[in-house]
Amino acid sequence: MRLVLFGTPAYAVPSLEALAASRHEVALVVAQPDRAAGRSRRLMPPPVAARARELGLDLVQPEKPNARAARERIASCEADLFCVVAYGHVLRERLLAVPARGAINAHGSLLPRWRGAAPVARAILAGDETTGVSVQVMAREVDAGDVLLAREERVRPDDTTVSLSGRLARLSAALLVEAAGAIESGEAHATSQDASRVTLAPKLAKREAEIDWSRPAAETERAVRAFQPWPVAFTFVEKGGRRRRLQVLGARVEKNAGGAGPGTVLAAGEEGLLVAAGGGALRLTRLKPEGGKACEAAAFLRGHAVAPGERLG
Repeated sequence: MRLVLFGTPAYAVPSLEALAASRHEVALVVAQPDRAAGRSRRLMPPPVAARARELGLDLVQPEKPNARAARERIASCEADLFCVVAYGHVLRERLLAVPARGAINAHGSLLPRWRGAAPVARAILAGDETTGVSVQVMAREVDAGDVLLAREERVRPDDTTVSLSGRLARLSAALLVEAAGAIESGEAHATSQDASRVTLAPKLAKREAEIDWSRPAAETERAVRAFQPWPVAFTFVEKGGRRRRLQVLGARVEKNAGGAGPGTVLAAGEEGLLVAAGGGALRLTRLKPEGGKACEAAAFLRGHAVAPGERLG
């Protein structure tokens, strides 16, 4: 079949590569436009666009894919099937009606759980023990389409959004190829989602990343992992009358034997910074101070005196 792949970030690159290596023809790749990045604000192509060029594939990067000009360009390749992975735009009905065999999307959760923009981070935040990938037939409502294929993936105790996304990206690639084959052979069977089991995974917001020390330590430890690579969990430390932001990149849950109030520093030394939470305590093991580089907590403490009894937040 002739396919169009819609995708933008690194998460979608394995799917692009798998489809390009399959017996199907990737007639066109659609990615978001190049964006300014870094301190230089130099325009940089998104990972899917860069990889498409390396593979010698036709590429378009419309600002508005549903606009008439973009839709006509995409339609001109006469694709049988659209394959969508983390593209970043909602495709409207007119565009979805273009391919002869419809459009499918690989979503990083076991639908109907975690519909929305941030399914991987939300699964970690909620403490889910399993998540996975669902390949769905695209419908008017976002992530509400009938499910063609689904595979589970265990959420490991040390998973960050980065590590879990890497595994789900590879799983998405395999399932997209499998789903395309089933559609081509006429053996695809879709199952409707149970609307009573829907949970939502809204886009992450910066404000969510500030640590609330009144919350249980286990919740905060999950947030530290879920908010990597963005927006990164943080708290504040006050020194010399100045309040400085302190990003937390690594932490583990421990007991709070002393019963000190939330945010109170219980210990500070070579094992890191032990801070009381609403339930239990959190050992901060890797930190990034404002304006500084990421380092082990012990190294941070050698240059920044933080004593037991002080409060964070």
